[in-house]
Amino acid sequence: MAKDFYTALGIERSASSEDIKKAYRKQALKYHPDRNPNDQEAEEKFKEVSAAYEVLSDPEKRRRYDQYGHEAYTRSAGRASEGGFGGVDPFDIFSQVFGGGGGGSVFDSFFGDGQSRAGRARNAPAAGRDIVYEMEIDFEDAVFGADKKIELTRPVACDNCQGTGAKPGTKPTTCQHCQGTGQITMNQGFFSVRQQCPYCQGSGQTISDPCPTCQGVGRVRKRKSIQIHIPVGVDTGSRLRVGGEGESGQRGGPPGDLYVILHVRPHAFFRREGGDIFCEVLIPLDVAALGGSVAVPTIGGKGKLKIPAGTQNGAVFRLRGKGIPALRGRGRGDQHVKVQVEVPTKLHGKQKEKIQELAELCGEENYPRCREFRAKTAAFLS
Repeated sequence: MAKDFYTALGIERSASSEDIKKAYRKQALKYHPDRNPNDQEAEEKFKEVSAAYEVLSDPEKRRRYDQYGHEAYTRSAGRASEGGFGGVDPFDIFSQVFGGGGGGSVFDSFFGDGQSRAGRARNAPAAGRDIVYEMEIDFEDAVFGADKKIELTRPVACDNCQGTGAKPGTKPTTCQHCQGTGQITMNQGFFSVRQQCPYCQGSGQTISDPCPTCQGVGRVRKRKSIQIHIPVGVDTGSRLRVGGEGESGQRGGPPGDLYVILHVRPHAFFRREGGDIFCEVLIPLDVAALGGSVAVPTIGGKGKLKIPAGTQNGAVFRLRGKGIPALRGRGRGDQHVKVQVEVPTKLHGKQKEKIQELAELCGEENYPRCREFRAKTAAFLS
C-alpha cells in the first residue's frame, strides 16, 4: 500500500476535487484487474488508488487525513468512531465514479466483456468475444468488389454437452462458496475486496462430472470456412462486419461478430487517393509538339487520351468518371493522367539535321516558358 494517498494518485496536495477525480479515473482504468488479468501488482495498485480516492474525494475525510497523516489514518481506519471510513470495495468505487450503477453499461464501454463486478451473477449468459481478421486484397478487388473465403479456428459451443460443460445427462450446480455470484469478499485492512471465487474460477457454477469432449469448458476449437463479400469501393482500413461469426457465447449467450480489416495491395500502374486514380503515361516528343491521341490504361480497360499540341512535360489530364466507384454507390471518382514527354535518343545524321532545321525555324515565341525563365534569371546570367 502506498505511503501517501496523494502519491498513489500522482497529484499535488493542493489538488482540487476535480483533479482528484481525473487522477483516479486515469489510474483506475490503467490498473483495473480486467485490463490486467492475473497481474497481482496491478490489482494492488487498483486497490491503492481506490482507497486514496475514497478518502481524498470526501472533504471531511481528506481534512482528517491531512491533519493526522497517512500512518495515523491507516491505524485508525478500522475504527468508525475515529473516522467513520468503514469497509471500501474498490469495484463499487469504480462503478460509482464511472456511472455504472451496478448495471455495467459504462463499465462495458471500457472493457467490453459484458461482465460487471458489481454483484452480477457470473453464471448468467455471456456473449462471445468478437474476432478481428486482417485480409490483403488486390487493387481490382477493392475497385470492383469480390467474394472471398477465409479459414478461421475459433471457440464454438461443444456439441456433446451443448455448451454446458457437464457430461450429457448431468448439469452444473451452483457454487456453494460464492452462491453463484462468481466472487467472494475478503477483508483487507480498512476495506473489503471482492475477488474471483477460486472454487469455481468465477463461473458461479461447479461441474462434478465434466464433459469428456470439452473437459468441462463448454467450448471446443473448430476450423470453419467463411464467405466474405467485399463491396465495391473499399480501401485500406475498411472494416467489414460479419454478424454471429465470432466466438460462441457461454452459458447460452449469443456469439460475437467477425470484423475483417482490409489491406489493399499496391498496384503496378495505378495509385489511389480516395475515389480518384492517378497514373503516368509516356508520350513521344512529336505527339507532345503536334498533338494527337494515346492509349491509356484505365480500371475499366483501354482508354484514349487526346493530347493537345504544345503539351508540356508533367501536364496532368483528367478522365472524368474513370476513378473508383463510391463505397455506397454515390458517384465515381476521376482518373488523373500525368504526361511524361520522352526526348528521342540515338539520333542518326538525317534525324539530327531535321532537329537542327526545327531549331533554326523556331524563335522565342515557340518557347514561352524558356523566355520567361531567362527574364527571371537575367540578373544572374549577365
